[in-house]
Amino acid sequence: MIVVRRSIVSDMVHEMDLPITQEQIAAWEAGTLVQYAFPHLTASQREFIMTGITEQEWNDMFIDDEPESSVEDGYEHEDDGQPSEMQEWHDFDPDC
Repeated sequence: MIVVRRSIVSDMVHEMDLPITQEQIAAWEAGTLVQYAFPHLTASQREFIMTGITEQEWNDMFIDDEPESSVEDGYEHEDDGQPSEMQEWHDFDPDC
C-alpha cells in the first residue's frame, strides 16, 4: 500500500510503499500502538507512518560524519562535554 505523509520536520510530502493493510491502519488510528499494529515494519517505517519523517531526514538531523574536536587550554579532545584527564589534573594541580 502506498502511504503518503507530510514530514513534521521538512513539511515535504513523501510517499512510501509499505506492506500494510487498511485494517492495520484502522487499528493504529483507533489507538493500537504502532509497534503492535505494524510489528513486521522497521522502526524507520513506523516512524514514517507516525510523523512523515523519512530515514534520510532522520539521519540528516542526528548523524554527524565526524566527531567534533576542539582545543581548550592547549589540550585537544573530542567535545563530549567532559574535561580530559589532563584538564582535570590541571584544575587540581595548576603546576602540572
